[in-house]
Amino acid sequence: MRDVSGRTAFITGGASGIGLAMAEAFGAAGMSVMLADIEEIALAEAVAGLEQRQIRAAGVLCDVAHRAALQSAAEKALETFGKVHVVCNNAGVGAGGPVGEVAAADWDWVMEVNLMGVVYGMETFLPHLRAHGEGGYVVNTASMAGLISPPGMEPYCASKYAVVALSEGWAAQLAPENIGVGVLCPGFVKTNIDRSRRNRPDRFGGPDAPENLAASEFVQGGIDPARVGLRVLEAIQNDERYIFTHPGMRAAVQDRFSRIMTGFDQADASPALQGLEEPVFPVEGMSPG
Repeated sequence: MRDVSGRTAFITGGASGIGLAMAEAFGAAGMSVMLADIEEIALAEAVAGLEQRQIRAAGVLCDVAHRAALQSAAEKALETFGKVHVVCNNAGVGAGGPVGEVAAADWDWVMEVNLMGVVYGMETFLPHLRAHGEGGYVVNTASMAGLISPPGMEPYCASKYAVVALSEGWAAQLAPENIGVGVLCPGFVKTNIDRSRRNRPDRFGGPDAPENLAASEFVQGGIDPARVGLRVLEAIQNDERYIFTHPGMRAAVQDRFSRIMTGFDQADASPALQGLEEPVFPVEGMSPG
């Protein structure tokens, strides 16, 4: 989608952090933006700030863990702007802990927001993207934690690994329809995700649970979200599949892949597998790339 001017973007988690940075970058490029967020005051302030910069913007309250809420937000976006061309499934929360000690509510909260929020966003907007026939692009926010898994972050990492997998499969399916899908995998970015429990609904334990101070130190030492917003805009214009913001983390991913390749080497040398005639799978047709 080389020319984004005059197009409209819908961004969940749009009131702060990466979501707001995307809105600012998109708006500066001539796009209209609909921000969806669970935090009412921050949402109103974000929209007002965009309008002060002469960006056509609107906001809608939305809890992405509810399919119906996303559907209602989508209807508001279409009523306001007519069409949506770029969908950013960006809302995310963080939780983790020692193995066996992560609360059930934490697992439910992280999976409902980080994973199912992406699913609901795609399923809600895909019929519209197909119907207007003008092409489109979907940005799913994962993380470098969707490619490497630091100990103690398993709920968050599992949700983000899943977002990478969804994005790869959807990209292959939708490319023939001129609908691009990119997965955003940033490292540490200076956002509010370390304080995401401030908006945690009562059904997941409420907002009073303590924050992870160690994670806060890393997050608040991260890069400026504005750089991420500009990077996402580049990726949309270039139809990129994987959107990275921290090229210095390449070595960590290569280290993981090296361990995976070692596993294949071990399988090659395994006496238990000697003489095995493997079934032939249509690898090319199944390729996510």
